[in-house]
Amino acid sequence: MRLIKQSIDRDGSGNITLFPEEPEDMWFAYNLIRPGDRLRASAIRRVTTESATGSTSSQRVHINLLIAVEKLDFDTQSAQLHVSGRIIEETKYTKVGQFHTLDLELNRNFNLEKKEGWDSVARNLVKEACDPVKSADVWAVIMQEGLAHLAVLTGHRTVLRQKVEMTVPKKRGMGRQGDHDKALEKFFQTTMDTLLRQIDLTETKPILLASPGFIAQGFLKHVLESAARTGNKALLAQRSNFVVAHSASGYLHSLNEVLQTPEVLARLKDTKYARETKLMSDFMESLFKDDGRAAYGPREVEQAVEKGAVGRGGGVILISDSLFRSQDVCVRRRWVNLVDKVRDTEGGEVRILSSTHESGKQLEGLGGVAAMLTFPLEYLDEKEEDEDLITNGDTNVITS
Repeated sequence: MRLIKQSIDRDGSGNITLFPEEPEDMWFAYNLIRPGDRLRASAIRRVTTESATGSTSSQRVHINLLIAVEKLDFDTQSAQLHVSGRIIEETKYTKVGQFHTLDLELNRNFNLEKKEGWDSVARNLVKEACDPVKSADVWAVIMQEGLAHLAVLTGHRTVLRQKVEMTVPKKRGMGRQGDHDKALEKFFQTTMDTLLRQIDLTETKPILLASPGFIAQGFLKHVLESAARTGNKALLAQRSNFVVAHSASGYLHSLNEVLQTPEVLARLKDTKYARETKLMSDFMESLFKDDGRAAYGPREVEQAVEKGAVGRGGGVILISDSLFRSQDVCVRRRWVNLVDKVRDTEGGEVRILSSTHESGKQLEGLGGVAAMLTFPLEYLDEKEEDEDLITNGDTNVITS
């Protein structure tokens, strides 16, 4: 994402013009734009005109529209973002109040003005999106005999780029051994060709290969032998970037299990995805230990923050990005304030997890927010339970 222009006052009012350059930038735009915001972007609209004789004609015209955002639709596979709302600035071809959907595209500016001002979460999101030094992506090939899924892991989502499926006969008797080997070799070659069409060999990024048994190891051997035979120096230079691991199957859902293994996490430790996956794993381990250092759910985490247990010395708050996309302004402000308190006042670490990643989906099942505490807390709901005993001015006294 490229920052074209920024005009924000101290009170958070103002607007920003951004230029999306990569599919990943559409994810940032999706999390940045919220209902009620004012969005300006170019659009194509069909205009129908009527002549003096009563005949009609239609044409498609390029116009610049300003809308008040009402709804967003994000296609994670194609990285397309559709933003719908009412037109709030009249043009030659449109009137105020008409409904229109703006299709945000790569390499085309859009201007955004926040209804409630630019809070810290929105500003940090812009800063992260426009940072030229981004966390490395990870290419992953999850495979089994005759089936391979090629996916890319970005800082915020997993995108399936290609599926390879071929028939590989089983090894049944000596007569079928040659058929099996030839089919497997053809499958490896097709998968390699598909991978090479997707990746940029000039970039140094991990390439994760995972499968049951020795399929991934056999595929890597095929890739390196083919590169040596054809003199593909760029591919040979990637030798140290390949990471081979075991997976339960060749289907994409096995990827999350692979990324949880210590060996893979160690090799991918510099990626944003791996760091957040490990944090989620550490949280679940603490939760199962029941050591009082793990809190989850809105009320429990807010209580832990109030007690100063999510601060310097290891305090971490994990929060789903979906909470910041709420249409309720009060809900968004609630979580922005919590993030600000942990990061700026308490000195703790804040991690906003993508709801499209497996770790984010796991967090969603815990209420969308969790925390690792610097010191153990017990009975976080005890105060509320005591207050529930006081009704209509009458105090119930419990005696043992």
